[in-house]
Amino acid sequence: MHTLIPRPRLFTEAEGEFVLNGTVAIAAVPDAVDAVATLTERLWAGARIRVEVVDQAPTGIRFVMDATLAPESHRVDVATDGLSITAADAAGFLHGTTTVLQLMGDGIWRSVSATARTVTVPACRIEDEPAFAWRGIMLDVARHFLPVREVLRIVDLMAMHKLNRLHFHLTDDQGWRIEIRAFPRLTEVGAWRDRTQVGADDATAPEIERPHGGYYTQADISEIVAYAANRGIVVVPEIDLPGHSQAAIAAYPDLGVPDADGHPPTVEVYQRWGISPYPLNAETSTVDFFRTVLDEVLALFPSVDIGLGGDEVPSGAWEADARSRELALERGLSHPRELQFWFLDQLRAHIEQQGRRMLAWDEVLEHDVSPDVTVLGWRGDAGIGESLRRGIPVIACPDNRLYFDYRQSDDPREPIPVGVVVGLRDVYSFNPVPEWATAEQAVLLRGAQANLWAEHMEDARSRDYMLWPRACALAEALWSGPGGAFEEFETRLQSHLGRLDERGVEHRRAGGPLPWQERPGVGGRVQEPEQRQQEIDALTAAIVR
Repeated sequence: MHTLIPRPRLFTEAEGEFVLNGTVAIAAVPDAVDAVATLTERLWAGARIRVEVVDQAPTGIRFVMDATLAPESHRVDVATDGLSITAADAAGFLHGTTTVLQLMGDGIWRSVSATARTVTVPACRIEDEPAFAWRGIMLDVARHFLPVREVLRIVDLMAMHKLNRLHFHLTDDQGWRIEIRAFPRLTEVGAWRDRTQVGADDATAPEIERPHGGYYTQADISEIVAYAANRGIVVVPEIDLPGHSQAAIAAYPDLGVPDADGHPPTVEVYQRWGISPYPLNAETSTVDFFRTVLDEVLALFPSVDIGLGGDEVPSGAWEADARSRELALERGLSHPRELQFWFLDQLRAHIEQQGRRMLAWDEVLEHDVSPDVTVLGWRGDAGIGESLRRGIPVIACPDNRLYFDYRQSDDPREPIPVGVVVGLRDVYSFNPVPEWATAEQAVLLRGAQANLWAEHMEDARSRDYMLWPRACALAEALWSGPGGAFEEFETRLQSHLGRLDERGVEHRRAGGPLPWQERPGVGGRVQEPEQRQQEIDALTAAIVR
């Protein structure tokens, strides 16, 4: 029985095995260059087996082009005299290579092997393709910065699970993490805060008097994007606006709504969690500022999808400000709160002129949304369903099923437990497509992603605990599709966790957190499903027509 994760569509066992040792010959088509590099690196690191690239490899490894296969799909054929990986594109070759590496057994995922050894691959035939095109993880680096080396490590782990979208949440109230050369204060000021809230209770949680910060230079961003591309992963940036923008306003106060005396707000980068009450102002000059920001972002990220946020925008400052009310009237808006959608529309049009597509959270459904936009359905199932009913593409990331900052069990030892329980079984059983959706509506469901908000994850170790093995279950749910048996997945997972151990991943154990993974004395804020559903119903009442 194989132990592959994600589960392949077709796996047929055969007699015998292919034995690799010493030097192995590889013949490959040009589209397989990244896959060959991955395989070469793993074979040398994990077994001290050298690779020799040749024109023909009748008794080695072959990468074969078949243009009739679907994007990302692949075939793997293993016999006693060699193996072949067949695909129609670079992503398919990379995924096929991941499959082959998982077939190679223990030790192949380690950083280095002390001695040369023999590796065997069981004879078999595998035919595989993904159920969903968008299989992602949203990585929040605004609340707690993550160094480049750790971002690249997450990229490697995503590739190991055939996940293909890294949604990079780069800006928020608590930090601005991307260098913008036209506006250097965004990182000189906006990337740093003097102190940070600890714990989840917004009202009473203390703050630690320790500065926190960091940002990615444009060279860093280029490295991350290229590294991910070589592993079949698209990096999708998000610049969150016109709310969640206090870090930008701290750097450039003229971006904020003036006070009663007409003075720009004087604010620091936000030290608390939750939602800052300071939105951007809606002056044309502020829109122009972010057009310039986005021009630099688009030059760094080739992704067609560009996140513009649009979520949790507090309108109180606009409603209290005479100039904002005047701007709303001038633009034919019925209420100052509609400045939120006017602002997004200006920047949506700007990036569309450059061939890009706006990605925004499901609050945009409170407004008339262009079908050229993709919605992130995060507040339960409401945004997902409403998008499909309106004919708008959507990516499913409901908080009560796919928020990986939420607690993993009712165990009181869970570190800083927040939200409802999102357990391994819950993730594995998730089907992004509603049961009621028609075939035409189902096509609009681009896929799904887990969101890893990082208020309570200060470092890579804490993110490991919250991501893995839930991300293994997500990878299978999105690659293999619904209908798998959880118990059978658990059996394969036990072997797969050994691969994560080889990569040094401090994943959650089935029995709960290890002592150093706990956070005793740091308060959380737990909810029961019924309580959260009532909140979701209230929050999404304005988007349901």
